[in-house]
Amino acid sequence: MMAVTRRHLLGLAAGCAVLPLARALTGAPAAAMPAYLSKAQSRAFQAWMLRIVNAQMEQGPSPRWQHRDCAGLVRFAVNEALTVHDARWMRANGIGSDGQLPPELELTPAQQVLRNRWVQTGGTVGHYVSAIGLVQNNSRFIGRDVNQAQPGDLLFFDQGDEHHLMVWMGARIAYHTGTVTPNDNGLRTVDVPQLKTWKDTRWQPAVDNPNFAGMFRLAFLT
Repeated sequence: MMAVTRRHLLGLAAGCAVLPLARALTGAPAAAMPAYLSKAQSRAFQAWMLRIVNAQMEQGPSPRWQHRDCAGLVRFAVNEALTVHDARWMRANGIGSDGQLPPELELTPAQQVLRNRWVQTGGTVGHYVSAIGLVQNNSRFIGRDVNQAQPGDLLFFDQGDEHHLMVWMGARIAYHTGTVTPNDNGLRTVDVPQLKTWKDTRWQPAVDNPNFAGMFRLAFLT
């Protein structure tokens, strides 16, 4: 695990800028998603999303992952979780079949169009979405108590001129700083207790932290 410092938490790119808090809490429009996953599919999706995020953290970013920032990590993990995880996909993503892989989602044709289908801020649909559109148009607000979090939920921090998304992994939280250098791929994980007691209280996922907007869940999940 890479060491996490205050500089790492504050090293966010403009590409991770999200909407003001009041607008963020509106969640996704009712008609934003063309299909929803069943409960079983949602559980399988969450497991695959975490497996894919973990692979980025442990092995470094996949060459297939473009636009590397906080929202880009989410887009990549979501799109790859929604694909068919056959032997070719496993090789391309450097994930071995260890006997503990999640079950396949077995998506219907209507559900298959969820992959690379993001509702953007202007209401159009495409393969790319900014962090603003991801939170406002493709997710729903869950709450500000982290005890409500499920795997793959998104934590949104509003620092005024800096905004950031993180991925709830259970015991850990994963994110991308938005900055990439030859010696730093920008990927970080932090233990939940560590983040809860972070010295810079603006980054604590606490109900009484005005900079923590809360948790958001992808709108197509049941």
